[in-house]
Amino acid sequence: MSKSEKLAVIWSSRDKDVAEKVVLMYTQGAKMKGWFEDVVLIVWGPSTKLLAEDSELQEKVSGLMKAGVKVKACSVCAGEYGVAADLENIGLEVIPMGEPLTSYLKDDWKVLSF
Repeated sequence: MSKSEKLAVIWSSRDKDVAEKVVLMYTQGAKMKGWFEDVVLIVWGPSTKLLAEDSELQEKVSGLMKAGVKVKACSVCAGEYGVAADLENIGLEVIPMGEPLTSYLKDDWKVLSF
């Protein structure tokens, strides 16, 4: 796989419109339309709380995971908001994300941030 086929999307916004109309929509297209082979959605910062509290967004993220998008949440961020267990319960991998993100950047993944 060429490096250009790997995409990491950082979702940090707590704005639901940004989540629905930009982050999740683009991430879905990137995977399902084959724009990128590997697609990772990183739930970071305020988006951890938004996702933990919003069942509609949880359903959309579940659909992304079923389509093959890897979804990871920052454990430090989730811990700050007290939602780590909630995110694990909906199937997210909740881990410290600083090192994985650094690897994506050094391995020349395309990184998009919202």
